[in-house]
Amino acid sequence: MDLAFEGIETELKKGGEARFVGFGTFKTARRKAGTGRNPRTGETIKIAASTRVKFTAGKELKESVNA
Repeated sequence: MDLAFEGIETELKKGGEARFVGFGTFKTARRKAGTGRNPRTGETIKIAASTRVKFTAGKELKESVNA
């Protein structure tokens, strides 16, 4: 499992995607910088731009979960 996770991580760092037929796809997406609000204090804060990892479940995985 560690080797598989390392492979996924390496591919995502290069900006690619890791596709597992029937299971799903891991890919990255850029999130723009913006502003937010601290819920405790109400203070406005800046949120930095970042890269996030997205997972999209494959057709077979979706079907097996919903069966």
